[in-house]
Amino acid sequence: YKRVDNDIMEKARKQYSLWKDAPLPENLKKDAIAIQGDAEDIYDRFCRDMTFGTSGLRGKMGIGTNRINEIVIKRATMGVADYLLSKHEKPKVVIGYDTRKNSAAYAEETARTLAARGIDSYVFMQPVPVPAVSFGIRYMGADGGIMITASHNPPKYNGYKVYWEDGAQIVPPHDKGIITEVNSIEDFSTIKKITKEEAIKK
Repeated sequence: YKRVDNDIMEKARKQYSLWKDAPLPENLKKDAIAIQGDAEDIYDRFCRDMTFGTSGLRGKMGIGTNRINEIVIKRATMGVADYLLSKHEKPKVVIGYDTRKNSAAYAEETARTLAARGIDSYVFMQPVPVPAVSFGIRYMGADGGIMITASHNPPKYNGYKVYWEDGAQIVPPHDKGIITEVNSIEDFSTIKKITKEEAIKK
């Protein structure tokens, strides 16, 4: 049994209730039902927002603010989008993904979220290794890139890595600038939504 902070537990319960009652993708709805009544699991999944580090995000997949899922991916992408728009009038982004479960879906969510902010993206049509994204950024003259991968971590994990216009992972001052933008999005309901069809038109 893990000792938990009562205030954080209450916050986790509230977050869980908000997510459970929200319109979620089918896989997350199943997760929400599966953990109902499991206080320890709810605490672990909702006790904090997943931290956006210097290379991006990495963690277990599933429902929760402390997990990798479609909603957390959208939040990260909104932060990346806002930072890019502060630097470029019409930024372009290259998106790659690996063969892990959900990687292709997360790549599509990323592209749709960028499109909602008026940012064009080039998405690989098949899984690629990380260096392909670095090359693609320079080849397409893009302003950044995103790779959906958890590298060597176990199958339950996935991740979200951010790259700059030189094809390298983000470094100061861009890492801090993006982290600030991501962390400023506290209300997940404010994240813009757009359909795949609308995104393609944009």
